[in-house]
Amino acid sequence: MEKIRKKVFDNHSHIGPVPGFAYYGLPEAVKPTTDYDTIEEYLGGMDDHGVDRALVLPNYGYPDSAQPFTLNPLVAEGASQSDRLLGAIWVSALPKDKDRTIEALKLIGEQGLIALKATCLLGGSLNPEEWDEESAKLWNMILDAAAEHDMPIHVHTSPSGGSDIDKALALIKKYGKRNKIHVVHMGGGVSGHIKFIPQFFDLVEEGYQVYTDLTWSIGFGSSWLLKEIEERGVGGDRCLFGSDVPWSDFASEYWKIEGASISEQLKEDIFWNNAERLYSKFW
Repeated sequence: MEKIRKKVFDNHSHIGPVPGFAYYGLPEAVKPTTDYDTIEEYLGGMDDHGVDRALVLPNYGYPDSAQPFTLNPLVAEGASQSDRLLGAIWVSALPKDKDRTIEALKLIGEQGLIALKATCLLGGSLNPEEWDEESAKLWNMILDAAAEHDMPIHVHTSPSGGSDIDKALALIKKYGKRNKIHVVHMGGGVSGHIKFIPQFFDLVEEGYQVYTDLTWSIGFGSSWLLKEIEERGVGGDRCLFGSDVPWSDFASEYWKIEGASISEQLKEDIFWNNAERLYSKFW
């Protein structure tokens, strides 16, 4: 892909191999992605797409909560080898992942590791009202560590289940004035966009440290958010570019912003300036 912009920061993408699985009861395993298995492959992908710098996360999608923890060392290695790479540490508030998460949090402070990543796709809930005693202790351990080190925490959102946007909003309303919380996928799907976008602006205006990206946004979702940012003059510093490769494709995520009828200033902010303001102290 020909590089168009002078600076592009990919705030949401993944590194490392993920095995195939018989998703949705298929009779045999399928492998839907072409992964960046190594640091060299990932940097090559950045060159192909014209990306200057990236925040990279452990790849996941295999239905085993232990799997992404195995890629934390690869993320850390990439962040130490190249000043183009920053990394997010995989954590989990599932009780069965307690020891893994304790070990993962010990990576905080290593070069270039500047965010945390959590999901409830495999169980648990983002809603603090739904945490049992053990889950609450784990979530508070994660959120305390993030706040102490001024690290954003990326939370996956998708319709229904523990990652539903309503549950993510409950998390933000309890912790979002202390913690930087990045809502991945902008709520996830049509219902998620409709619920999230109006509340996003309210939360920003009320002082919550909420961020989002447009990955996997459906149809009107991205154009609605971007139009509202320009009309309201609010939230333009809280929207960051992400590709979500290999689970999305770079071109479609890039052109949601590049092709939008918004100002060049807002495009520059989303593609680079917002990430620079958020993360520059770490590089």
